Formats: sequence, structure tokens, C-alpha cells
Amino acid sequence: MAKTIVVKQIGSPIRRPAKQRQTLIGLGLNKMHKTRELEDTPAVRGMINSIPHMVEIVEEKG
Repeated sequence: MAKTIVVKQIGSPIRRPAKQRQTLIGLGLNKMHKTRELEDTPAVRGMINSIPHMVEIVEEKG
């Protein structure tokens, strides 16, 4: 079983650079307080670390 993390969007993409908005979409987030369960890979961790003011890690599984 692969490790997974639950990510929650806590910040709005309004008035943010396009790159940050595209990163949110790449994570599968587009609305406030929406959560997604994603595979814990270096690519996903890098995306989360590039927008820490807009997302938070709720839970780590596995």
C-alpha cells in the first residue's frame, strides 16, 4: 500500500499569480475547504511546499 496524504485548501486563489492557481488545479483543488487524498510522492510534496499559504496537510496515511 502506497503512502497517502490528505490535503485541504485553506486559501483562495483570487489575486494570486497564475502559477499558484495552476498548482492548486494540479493538486485537484479548486474550492475553499475542499480536501483530496493524494499519493505521497516528491512531486506532490513539492507542489504543496510551493503554496504552503493556500493548502495544509490534514492527515498522513500509510
